[in-house]
Amino acid sequence: MGKRRAVLVVVAVAAVAGGAHMTRAADAAGGLLLVANKGEHTLGIIDPVAGKQVAVIEESGVTGHEVIASPDGRFAYVPIYGDSGVGKPGSDGRTMDVIDIAARKRIATVDFGGPERPHCPQFGRDGRLYVTTELSKTITVIDPKTNAIVDRIPTDQPESHMVALSRDGARAYTSNVHVGTVSVVDLKTKKVTAVIPVSSYAQRIALSPDDKWVFTADQTQPRLAVIDAATNKVKSWVTLPGIAYGTAPTPDGRFLLITVLGVNKVAVLDLTTMQIAHTIDVPAAPQEVIVRPDGRTAYVSCDASKKVAAIDTAKWTVDMLIDAGASADGLAWAAAPR
Repeated sequence: MGKRRAVLVVVAVAAVAGGAHMTRAADAAGGLLLVANKGEHTLGIIDPVAGKQVAVIEESGVTGHEVIASPDGRFAYVPIYGDSGVGKPGSDGRTMDVIDIAARKRIATVDFGGPERPHCPQFGRDGRLYVTTELSKTITVIDPKTNAIVDRIPTDQPESHMVALSRDGARAYTSNVHVGTVSVVDLKTKKVTAVIPVSSYAQRIALSPDDKWVFTADQTQPRLAVIDAATNKVKSWVTLPGIAYGTAPTPDGRFLLITVLGVNKVAVLDLTTMQIAHTIDVPAAPQEVIVRPDGRTAYVSCDASKKVAAIDTAKWTVDMLIDAGASADGLAWAAAPR
């Protein structure tokens, strides 16, 4: 066998072995964890059983802040936002990478047609992909079968940074950062039905699993807004140990996890009493939090620490610290392909 052919065979065997390892990891935990390493412009793939980042895929631009996986666990979608923070000067991204998770490679790039700062991707009940596109004050809708843009829905507000979709598929809620509002969008009529004032500066957004409550964090005071989705008004405020950021509910609807950025903690809100039930120390600069579909583990990206903290939701303790890339930010769960 010639030297070149031998090298190719070794590479092929390594690729197959790597794919097999990822499949076993996904099967054991019910999926893989994805992390947007915005400081190094890569998507990281984490084996949640071994507790290690097993692959990184280079993004096509600078840089992806958020990521979502397709419901079948085959593909990841990373909008390329740009090199700035929300509302700050810098480059304006206009594309989104489509990544084959098993093959560990980018297979397509969606072009939004102009500068947009695309940011938060979410899959709707209709199987379509909804992505916030800040500069045009819209949510852009993509058909994942063709990677074609099929709709643009107005939010009527600047800096619509994050989006949450109701489980019934009827509504979208966007957090509009420096105007401190939440837009409520009827997805059938493609109309904004309400703009809810929260603060002069608010960040991130999440919904309770029953679609009853909308949560967004005030960035001027250490408190969380609890919005009644029936009235589109702030129902109450939850006092926090510091300025908060990302939020995510447990699948059973009992708790909401809240990253408290300035004091390096995760607060756990009891959604029955609307009181903080637990606080958990995590590495520096916690950003985003997601809860695994089985509810057993929550994952928290810790930007300044290049870490992802895995929290045991039965004990409310950090079970594992996982090395990630620079400025680890957006997280997503990729289900084990079947």
